Amino acid sequence: MLCSLSIRDFVIVDELDIDLEKGFTVLTGETGAGKSILLDALSLVLGERADPSQIREGKQKAEISAIFSLSGKLQQSINTWLENEGFTAEDDGLTLILKRVIDSGGRSRSFINGGTATLAQLKDLGDQLVDIHGQHAHQLLLKSGAQRDLLDNQANLSELGQQVAQLFHQWDAARKQLENAQKAGENLQREQERLTWQLEELDALAPKEGEWAEVEIEHARLANAAKLIEGSQAALQLIETQEGNAEELLAKAFGEIEDLARLDSNLEDAKIAIESAQIQLSEAGHSLNRYLQKIDVDPERLAEVEERLKALHAAAKKFKVTPEELHLTWQDIQEKVTAIKDAQDLEALESTVKAAHTAYLKDAKVLSAQRAKAAKTLEIAVTAAMQDLSMAGGKFAIELVKLPNETSHGLEQIEFLVAGHPGVSPKPLSKVASGGELARISLAISVITSEHSQVPTLIFDEVDSGIGGAVAETVGKRLKELGQIHQVLCVTHLAQVAAQGHQHWKVEKNSIHGITTSSITSLNRNDRVEEIARMLGGAEITDTTKRHARELLGN
Repeated sequence: MLCSLSIRDFVIVDELDIDLEKGFTVLTGETGAGKSILLDALSLVLGERADPSQIREGKQKAEISAIFSLSGKLQQSINTWLENEGFTAEDDGLTLILKRVIDSGGRSRSFINGGTATLAQLKDLGDQLVDIHGQHAHQLLLKSGAQRDLLDNQANLSELGQQVAQLFHQWDAARKQLENAQKAGENLQREQERLTWQLEELDALAPKEGEWAEVEIEHARLANAAKLIEGSQAALQLIETQEGNAEELLAKAFGEIEDLARLDSNLEDAKIAIESAQIQLSEAGHSLNRYLQKIDVDPERLAEVEERLKALHAAAKKFKVTPEELHLTWQDIQEKVTAIKDAQDLEALESTVKAAHTAYLKDAKVLSAQRAKAAKTLEIAVTAAMQDLSMAGGKFAIELVKLPNETSHGLEQIEFLVAGHPGVSPKPLSKVASGGELARISLAISVITSEHSQVPTLIFDEVDSGIGGAVAETVGKRLKELGQIHQVLCVTHLAQVAAQGHQHWKVEKNSIHGITTSSITSLNRNDRVEEIARMLGGAEITDTTKRHARELLGN
């Protein structure tokens, strides 16, 4: 669950530190006070994209950090994820710290347990920790894609849906390859003949990787063998064979300096240097002897190497590449010839298309069956919830409309239907639901689907807009019940919802010396009476509104 949220220099927030608890927490305050700003800040630390305009005016950067406590299966999965991604665990894996820093230059930095993280990593973790139901969720509910995703998520079918999409794309790619092969026909045949001729020539030459450099080195050695032998012999004579050679001179110098070094230790370095030179010179002599034993004038091998150089150079000129690139050119032509042969094998391509289609249909039909089963369960649950939301006798239904063509999303379109009154046939949600009805249905769906969510923290951002009175009280009670299972945070303008909270935070906007800031305060019971009364009666708080507030709070 979310334990604390720390915000620095974000929008109109100067400095805020919020400690959160289990259960149902409500955030209230006048419009524009900054309630949604808090959720925007949390969204950023959970991986949403940042905007430099969100930095508090006059500041260079904004910082948001969140601390989560982990337990049970979530702790195991998060810590496994951390290990796989190269992050360290905090507090024996019981705590997770996320941080986001945004600077005025548009740069954004993310951290997980103090280690630098990517935005994708932050979002991946965020999806496991917090589920946010935005105030415009009911508008999103009108879209077919959103309806499908909601049903799939509720039935834990997201992974199967991704698999079906992958199989569809594989089938589609196979179909396109077959179509291209059928259309190409004669052009491919001519291209194959041209490339085959080139391949035969390069097969005969068989250029090796790095061969040109090796052949050039060998040619230089063979072409200059006599010169190399003569020069090496002359150098060897100077080192060790002729009278007055370098070894004798160094030995004489060492003898002279060795005696002198006994008289003055300052000459020790010179003595050591001469001794080292003697060793190096001796090694040079041995090396020259070994070289002269191996090197030989080989005119036949020289002719072979010269012929190879000419062949490589001629081929490189013909194919308009450097001699060093001949090997890669050979590989490229081999691959192209193989690809053309594969593309022309229409029978094999047709077989691949058929197999890919069969695999797709198999999983798509399983997905359809699971969706149908999940739809019935969700229909019953949402219909039941509607009875408590001033839609008595109303009915919620989900229709799986078979599509004329297979898609990456499956074989059917998901359509939510609703009948707001008894005796009326359910119609598409977008056509029959009023704004208030849509908000209530959306809320019912959000609460019901959240009951089965594995995510520990659920946030509802003004999802209760468009309702009021007894319905609002019912919504508040449902959220409070949900708070027994999850940590629930709700931004609300409704006193009936706010009164149900286990904890109550008030967000206020203040102006000091012309600078606007947002602050947040935890309310005790007396404070809650005042805030609930304000929400009931507006700016003027009367004894009547206070009494009503106490009744809502159960005082």
